[in-house]
Amino acid sequence: MDASEWLCKAEKRFLRAYERPERDQDFSMKRTSHVVIVGAGPGGLAAAILLAKSGVEVTVVEKRPSVGGRTSTIHADGFRFDTGPTFFLYPRILREIFAAAGRNLDDEVEMKRLDPQYRLVFGSGGELLATPDIEKMEKAIAALSPGDAVRFRDFLKENREKLERFIPCLESPFESWKDLARPGMLKLLPLLRPWRSLDDDLRSFFSDERIRLGFSFQSKYLGMSPFSCPSLFSILSFLEYEHGVFHPMGGCGAVTEAMARVAQDLGAKILLDEPVEEILFENRKAVGLRTATRRLRADAVVVNAEFAEAMRRMVPNKLRRKWTDERIESKRYSCSTFMMYLGIEGRYDHAAHHTIYLSEDYRQNLEDIEKLHRLSDDPSFYVQNACITDATLAPEGMSTLYVLLPVTHEHPNVDWKKEEPRFRELALQQLARIGIDDVEKRIRVERRHTPRTWGSEFALHRGATFSMAHSLDQMLHLRPHNRFEDLDSVYLVGGGTHPGSGLPVIFESARITSRLLLEDLKVEPQWEAVPSLRQNTVAEAYS
Repeated sequence: MDASEWLCKAEKRFLRAYERPERDQDFSMKRTSHVVIVGAGPGGLAAAILLAKSGVEVTVVEKRPSVGGRTSTIHADGFRFDTGPTFFLYPRILREIFAAAGRNLDDEVEMKRLDPQYRLVFGSGGELLATPDIEKMEKAIAALSPGDAVRFRDFLKENREKLERFIPCLESPFESWKDLARPGMLKLLPLLRPWRSLDDDLRSFFSDERIRLGFSFQSKYLGMSPFSCPSLFSILSFLEYEHGVFHPMGGCGAVTEAMARVAQDLGAKILLDEPVEEILFENRKAVGLRTATRRLRADAVVVNAEFAEAMRRMVPNKLRRKWTDERIESKRYSCSTFMMYLGIEGRYDHAAHHTIYLSEDYRQNLEDIEKLHRLSDDPSFYVQNACITDATLAPEGMSTLYVLLPVTHEHPNVDWKKEEPRFRELALQQLARIGIDDVEKRIRVERRHTPRTWGSEFALHRGATFSMAHSLDQMLHLRPHNRFEDLDSVYLVGGGTHPGSGLPVIFESARITSRLLLEDLKVEPQWEAVPSLRQNTVAEAYS
């Protein structure tokens, strides 16, 4: 063989070797991993950012025409309303996720810290203007209960320690009961006092029930009563005073829109108006998903849709060993909400940005919601009057009112087709209790949600807006796991998994899940050094 023949054959071998990876790329061990995410809610978008930053090919599939899920924006005739969450609490976690992507959250979304944070009006008499200014807050408490004011700083001190020591739990996966036996968890028990309810725990600081309600109504963020909610969740009100209550300019929907932009800038694809019909399996291993128009193959599937309905709709019951349809039905679920989104002629400048009315018989109101499953005659409610802070949410000379009443999740006792008009009238009447009058004649736009529409439009099981209740027997390893225990290559993010409901912990669920998924794919997380170092330190403290 002469030199020219050898070179010719060598060239052909080179070309064949060069072409083969392109032709056989689906089977190459060196190809980029592909992950599909079901749902473009805050958890799914946070996971998309972290995974895409680490070099994973990410496709987010969302059934609605916009991103955000319940953290999205309702547009109606020039008015904009937050669909679900209306304020931003503890932004540290999302700031770290944005930093992991090389972005600054505050550059992407303007955040305004509120002072006062909200106004509390008690049906039993009196009110409290909650402020992060400690001295002013002590005076506000003293106006209702002088003896309780002196314990406010003690409450902050204890909960500062509780949060600091509990953070490792919030940032670590819980995959079995053995995780409860770690030294860090056992040392926490005297501080967490899991045998106490939130209200019982607050009795060690405050004697006046109104003051205790002022530091425990936040349990409604979890869809629970402070009289049954675990004492751990005193950290919710602490977070408000220590780290602030923020209004994102443009509403909370502006946050998820910014998250989607960052994810796409990192290479993630987001498919809208694309309901997922089923997750595809080979034996028990997820290999992709199917929509009405396409099949997407993947190395892993992240489910950001509401857990109970997603499993029932997308995964055959026979594939699930632990979380069967029967077990899902046996679980306790949070309350739901009756919502009114009102575009108003003029403004209510005398009303606070956030106002909470706590009914005269608050215990009975909660009993009606959680146990009797009926509608109260004097329901508690929450109103956001955001245009006093953010005029961009309404046309000039107009404003928005967001009205939320906690109610039972879907139950045979309440027929919303029949009850909705009556309950709407009651809700409008209730507004007079906080000084907002003549609303009916000033309404220019109105949208509503009931437990029935939360179920039908957002696929929330029983219309429960906070997923499974956060009782002790449905927390930590007893919630569906981030690395889903029933199936291979299926992962969970959102309020239905650990750590639970609420935007800060939903973002944390995305970090936990992303770390587990990348570990399983044998992909090194490509996150910024400072957050990852902090997480490693936390994990070491926990172990």
